[in-house]
Amino acid sequence: MQQFIDKYDFAGKKAIVRVDFNVPLNEKFEITDDTRIRAAIPTLKKVLEKGGSLIIMSHLGRPKGVDAKFSLKHIVAHVSEKLGVPVQFADDCMKADAQVAALKPGEALLLENLRFYAEEEGKPRGLAEDASDEEKKAAKAAVKESQKEFVKHLASYADCYINDAFGTAHRAHASTALIAKYFPNDKMFGYLMEGEIKAIDNVLKNAGHPLTAIIGGSKVSSKLAVLQNLVTKVDNLIIGGGMGYTFIKARGGKIGKSLHEDELMPEALSILKTAEEKGVKVYLSTETLCGTEFSNDSPTLLAPTNDIPDEWEGMDAGPASLETWKKVILSSKTVLWNGPVGVFELPKFAGGTLKIAEFLAEATKNGTYTLVGGGDSVAAVTQMGYSDKVSYVSTGGGAMLEAIEGKELPGIAAIRE
Repeated sequence: MQQFIDKYDFAGKKAIVRVDFNVPLNEKFEITDDTRIRAAIPTLKKVLEKGGSLIIMSHLGRPKGVDAKFSLKHIVAHVSEKLGVPVQFADDCMKADAQVAALKPGEALLLENLRFYAEEEGKPRGLAEDASDEEKKAAKAAVKESQKEFVKHLASYADCYINDAFGTAHRAHASTALIAKYFPNDKMFGYLMEGEIKAIDNVLKNAGHPLTAIIGGSKVSSKLAVLQNLVTKVDNLIIGGGMGYTFIKARGGKIGKSLHEDELMPEALSILKTAEEKGVKVYLSTETLCGTEFSNDSPTLLAPTNDIPDEWEGMDAGPASLETWKKVILSSKTVLWNGPVGVFELPKFAGGTLKIAEFLAEATKNGTYTLVGGGDSVAAVTQMGYSDKVSYVSTGGGAMLEAIEGKELPGIAAIRE
């Protein structure tokens, strides 16, 4: 039975909380962006304020075993500062029994990186490259078997379980999906998860119309399922970034040496056909800022997107495209944005993506519900200082994409079932 964090009695109880503290660190192990830590603090503080104690668990990076550079010890001081209490540290997530037992109400303990154990992801490690299918199958079965004890041990630390790690909700890992079954009447979402679920429902289930989706990024292949699902739900679909050139070429356009996927042109045409059948308006780029090379020093040229010269490639949305998209965005009641509309990592070609952030801030001010998710989209909103000028900024790019595809996320399903 799912509980709710606001109504749960944490007094005298130990809560094990899955957070997403997978934050970027520089060469000095300093945190360069603490957004994910700050996002989890309200949930963690709630437990402490209500007389509970905290066992905090997370992953960091993609270690292939114990690796000091991926240790969560690097972030303990910062988490302590943000939480407002000294956070203790267990240097092995499987050997924290004594520290957990000694925890008093109002105290917090951070467990070492869960992914130091293969059991967290349930994937075998150290297999020889030439391992046979039988050996791979046996190794996988062995990890799955030992994973049961791993999950049971983590669960033994606490009286209740909170999942507040939306960024990993699409993974059926030990700490995000499997552990919940040990707390049939004492499992719940944290505030961050509740906010993410509500934001996605506001777009996919409760949207005000017109509903517009802006989908960018480099490849159709990475967003194909998203586009196929959205084209049955939205009123307007803006397709930008590198993926747009596959659609332009599929329609017979001349795209120079722009990024595209010939093998996905049939799917692109199918999406356009579905849109036409359902009365969905699709907006592709009409004008493109082109370059001759993938460099900030490249010369530039404005060209019609369906008539780009042979030696040039599309790098960003041109002013005419942006003007059209702006009108669509400002006339919408709900807008979802995922993915850049240009080569955002190069300042010379980041202008279009930054303009989309500007349009969304203006639309929000006018009463439009705006949901932003995905690395570069979030970076653009943040860079423009608009994080608090849109309705919701999602913390989980991959999880948000799978939710938009219409998939049930394991980390969410485990709490609800």
